[in-house]
Amino acid sequence: MRKIKLVEPNPKDVLRDVAEKMLLAARTAPKGRGEDMTVLAIVEGDEITAIAKRLKEMGESLGAPGFVRDAANILEAPVMILLGSKIKALGLKKCGMCGFKDCDTKNQHPEIPCVFNTGDLGIAIGSAVSVAMDHRVDNRIMYSVGQAVMDMKWLGEDVKIAYGIPLSATSKSPFFDRK
Repeated sequence: MRKIKLVEPNPKDVLRDVAEKMLLAARTAPKGRGEDMTVLAIVEGDEITAIAKRLKEMGESLGAPGFVRDAANILEAPVMILLGSKIKALGLKKCGMCGFKDCDTKNQHPEIPCVFNTGDLGIAIGSAVSVAMDHRVDNRIMYSVGQAVMDMKWLGEDVKIAYGIPLSATSKSPFFDRK
């Protein structure tokens, strides 16, 4: 009888590899007028712990139990990606979808997102999570994580929209059927 060596993959190494592929998919996703406003990062270990701490503090001070739940939840993820967008109007002659007459008027309100910035970020997120799905990696898009990361200014002062996507490779996803 021939003996074979049984091999168990190292989940953290695999998740890190998938996270890099997710960021590549996000980076190459279509962008309005070809202008890329996305900011992308991978966080692990102590960085996730710091985000969880800030998220819990925000949840407690805001009376937002979902933030506290998500803070505990991301601690079960060895790897997490962060995706954000800077805000910049694309200089279109006719649009108005942001609520302003044109891009010049919108630019007088720099805190208001251009619909293309938010739409492009959404497409990038969809591209990223499709990579996770292709690799059967558990994930969840979390706006709460983005709120904590923006509060911490980890993606830069000019990022005004952000999300986090924790990743897991266990027999049951820690990101669903949550309390």
